[in-house]
Amino acid sequence: MRKIIILSLVSFLSACSALDQASKLFPPEQSLATKMLPLESFKELKALPKPKGAIPVSVYAYRDQTGQYKPQANVSSFSTAVTQGGTSILMQALSDSDWFLPVEREGLQNVLTERKITRAANQANKATEHIELPPLTTAKILLEGGIISYDSNTKTGGFGAEYFGIGASELYREDQITVYLRAVDVRTGQVLVSVSTNKKVLSQELRAGLFRYVSFKRLAEIEGGFSENEPMHVCVQQAIEKAITELVMKGIERKVWRAET
Repeated sequence: MRKIIILSLVSFLSACSALDQASKLFPPEQSLATKMLPLESFKELKALPKPKGAIPVSVYAYRDQTGQYKPQANVSSFSTAVTQGGTSILMQALSDSDWFLPVEREGLQNVLTERKITRAANQANKATEHIELPPLTTAKILLEGGIISYDSNTKTGGFGAEYFGIGASELYREDQITVYLRAVDVRTGQVLVSVSTNKKVLSQELRAGLFRYVSFKRLAEIEGGFSENEPMHVCVQQAIEKAITELVMKGIERKVWRAET
């Protein structure tokens, strides 16, 4: 019996092709919230040449335009296949870059409401000097676009083997998400630069098991496995950050804006 268990473990570890994969068989411990680490696309964004000055840009909406839904696990309902926070991701990437100075437009009504409250408070408080609010920052560039495509099962495959009741298998699936981003001159409405990027979303599953009669009416069965899925919002973030990088480089090439010399 001990030899059978050892053989099944060896078969599983060889299918994993790495010893550290065995730790994924056990449930992880609870952890505290952590800061998201910079992605490779973010490092490319920060590695861009320095601009002459930050360009004020506005984003009214950067939404999911795929219209796709997917069923939720163990629930008889559907949820959107792509994150609905594209505007927030784009604004964060623009804020982290040195090239653009984003101004709030998605929540513009909230900003205007707060300015009215501030004016009313200044007028009501006669003990303090009346302070006039500065005008809102105007944008020179309007960024438009969105998440335009989410293609499922663009590539699937796997491999499995079984011998004498001991087997292992590995399956994978690739999806693809595509985003578009364009810079529009607010004075003329002319589209200055337009780019598109895509990101593959990888999902994989690994299983191994043992099924064998060790004696009369005695059955030994061992099964283990794990699956990994790339988070959708992280893939969207990588695609958007890559789009900003390509937008800047294409704008420099077309002399729409200039880098610091």
